[in-house]
Amino acid sequence: MLSTSQSSLPLDGILVVALEQAVAAPFATRHLADQGARVIKIERRGGGDFARRYDETVHGQSSHFIWLNRGKESIELDLADPEDQALLHRIVDRADVFIQNLAPGAAARKGFGQEELRARNPQLICCDISGYGPTGPYGAKKAYDLMVQGEAGVLSITGTPDAAAKAGIPIADISAGMYALSGILTGLVNRERTGEGGHFSVSMLESLCEWMGYPIYYSVYGGSAPERSGADHATIAPYGPFETADGGFVFLGVQNEREWVNFCGSVLGDARLAEDARFATNSLRVANRPALTAIVSTAMKRLTIDEAVELLEDSAIANALMRTPMSLREHPQLLARDRWRSFETPEGPVDGLVPPVSWNDVPATLGPVPPVGEHSDRIRAEFPAGQ
Repeated sequence: MLSTSQSSLPLDGILVVALEQAVAAPFATRHLADQGARVIKIERRGGGDFARRYDETVHGQSSHFIWLNRGKESIELDLADPEDQALLHRIVDRADVFIQNLAPGAAARKGFGQEELRARNPQLICCDISGYGPTGPYGAKKAYDLMVQGEAGVLSITGTPDAAAKAGIPIADISAGMYALSGILTGLVNRERTGEGGHFSVSMLESLCEWMGYPIYYSVYGGSAPERSGADHATIAPYGPFETADGGFVFLGVQNEREWVNFCGSVLGDARLAEDARFATNSLRVANRPALTAIVSTAMKRLTIDEAVELLEDSAIANALMRTPMSLREHPQLLARDRWRSFETPEGPVDGLVPPVSWNDVPATLGPVPPVGEHSDRIRAEFPAGQ
């Protein structure tokens, strides 16, 4: 039964078993742990999740692993060992959620396909994450984030006219993890109504293709794909970075005709420009982008970065600075809203962001990141043979 207490986290009492690795499934389960679920992370005996060794940047630990695995319990298992298989079955028999993102078919071959698990535990919610989906010609194809960005068309619209570029974060993994999280929460709500568990699968390809919605419609019905446009917007103008007098860059965006009229008079200092036939609509502004960019660039180069931001703010025109991962730690909005918290890792405390969702303003928990196998003995004792 889902908790409804005002003082507890919304997923208190939910047991999640995660046969997981890398990014997609750990991303989903970390959010479940942040909201109070007990997450038991199954790791390979003798090394654990290979994402533990992606890099050594966080007190000698992997930045990916620290990001994705706080608040979980870790047990090492060898699923080729019949005793460890039996132990995992005993754990899953008492679980609310089972999620896995092993290689295609690997979990089922080891006895942890959703049919077998739900026959033993009808209330179980099962989530399988894969690269391309369990069927079809790509069903067994190996999938990493870059490859899926290519297959989903992201690379074709990201970058500059001269070169494609991948997104700087693993968006294929993140999108799959977000839909896995959404599906699990949907399953928990449905179980409250029906008393029955269920199963769903999420693929990185289909998740990322959902995020490609506007380029798909634009291309299929417009006859051509949005062009790669660097930090500019391919189909909105003016929308992008402009250099200022002191060598900085301000990002600005004009989304509608009301803003365009205001932008011309208040920022560019030429209200008559709003009547220029070349720029009368967004589509025309995009078609005449070189001329428009020259006009806006001239105006911005008369201003320092601070002057430009102040003028844009006073004119109610969206604007931003280009910050870096390093400077985010001191972002004034994050600091003002107290979004940073310390949590423990095997090699010492680190600072992390509070999760975006705080149900009923109860802060989500930022539990410690476990060393590999930290909870093995306790979990084995909790789920003994013969139960």
